Amino acid sequence: MQFESLVSVGEAIGRVLEASKENLLLLTTSDLNHYEDDATTRVKDRKAIDRLLALDARGLYDTCRKEGISMCGLGPAVAMLTALNALGAKKPELVKYATSADVSGDRSAVVGYAGMIFPDHH
Repeated sequence: MQFESLVSVGEAIGRVLEASKENLLLLTTSDLNHYEDDATTRVKDRKAIDRLLALDARGLYDTCRKEGISMCGLGPAVAMLTALNALGAKKPELVKYATSADVSGDRSAVVGYAGMIFPDHH
């Protein structure tokens, strides 16, 4: 999907959330890098995580494309970051990072995972 289309979706989500009188949870899910060795995956994932923590939608999109990071939920993540920026989100937090090797012990072909929280401005 084109970056501009993802931004449009994120802006629309931000408008809906901002207009809501209820407290809503925006949940976005994605694996990070897929099926490379553990060391490579950790390096690639850190680049994506850094852009997520910076609330940098364009940087995340460009980094994943340039670095060949096979994050399957890139589109939803870009839309989410756009919505969060519109809502004034601050101080995202990386709660936990791991790869599948942390469970399986097989470091030859792993998938990366990160749990992150993005508080809004309230």
